[in-house]
Amino acid sequence: MQIVMTAGAPYSFVVLLVVTLAAACSSATAQDFPPDVTRGKAVYERHCLACHGHGGWGDGPDAAALTVPPANFHRFKSFLKSDEELLRTIEHGIVFSPMHSWQGQLTETERVDVLAYIRLLVQQGR
Repeated sequence: MQIVMTAGAPYSFVVLLVVTLAAACSSATAQDFPPDVTRGKAVYERHCLACHGHGGWGDGPDAAALTVPPANFHRFKSFLKSDEELLRTIEHGIVFSPMHSWQGQLTETERVDVLAYIRLLVQQGR
């Protein structure tokens, strides 16, 4: 078998290769990988536990001092929220509440990991 290349063929191949690699790299986000619950637990304990408590019941040591109570992840309302809704809340916070934006403080991977840990807390009923 003989491959015949015209003058434009090598250039076309390189362009196709670059475009394909760029598309592959841009679609590889943190959500393409399974969340790490162990890392999520560490993030939760460092940033969320003070308000949401050890078990996610909204009874952390700082909760009593807040004018708007922190979310109790075991409530049906929280349970029904999609992962996308909860990630959006973690990323952007809630207006007029102590739940501030974690964008710029937590990476996308950390936000996905902490969400996985919160879901695990609720499943285990802790």
